[in-house]
Amino acid sequence: MFDLDGTLVDSVYQHVLAWQEALQSEGVELAVWRIHRKIGMSGGLLTNILLRETGVELSAERIERLQRVHADAYKRVAKQIQPLPGARALIAALTDAEIPWAIATSGRMETAAPVLETLGVSRDRVPVITRDLVKYAKPDPDLFLTAAERLGVSIQAASVVGDSVWDMLAAQRAHSLGIGLLSGGYGLEELERAGAYRVFEDPADLLEHLDEVGGRK
Repeated sequence: MFDLDGTLVDSVYQHVLAWQEALQSEGVELAVWRIHRKIGMSGGLLTNILLRETGVELSAERIERLQRVHADAYKRVAKQIQPLPGARALIAALTDAEIPWAIATSGRMETAAPVLETLGVSRDRVPVITRDLVKYAKPDPDLFLTAAERLGVSIQAASVVGDSVWDMLAAQRAHSLGIGLLSGGYGLEELERAGAYRVFEDPADLLEHLDEVGGRK
């Protein structure tokens, strides 16, 4: 089960800048590195944490507007986002080996859809679980539990591939193995501390070592 942003597509920093634009639209100034540390969790939780860190209080209406500005800013650049090295080859190899796989992202379908198209993923053939479909997103395990259910596999027999500590924490809470990728900007030790049992550079590196993480039928 794959995360999307920073795991299969090179989109983390576009999300960071979109959140910065949204925050600035509400008069909240925050350095991009602080925003980056929260990418990978649900938008609502991310918003609450960032506002708590800045000491700013916003009404529910303004928070909803903030999330809308983020989505609009991200969609403006979504067509420029490309798959990470090896991403298409990795999911093709799993498909050829008849290993079931799914995508589970904290983003909503409106922001995920354009990059799924770029990645060549058809929702008719591949389960895609987005924030719209679960009660809670990462670091809660709901996205991965739902993905495993859609695949018809035991969560304990599945692996979660992600680039953030939030992916690894959600994997642990789901009782699934976590595989970390460095392609989202988190470091090796951070991912390992959050529960990753193996860490690779990007999808291409994972593909090179697929047999080491049970990637064979």
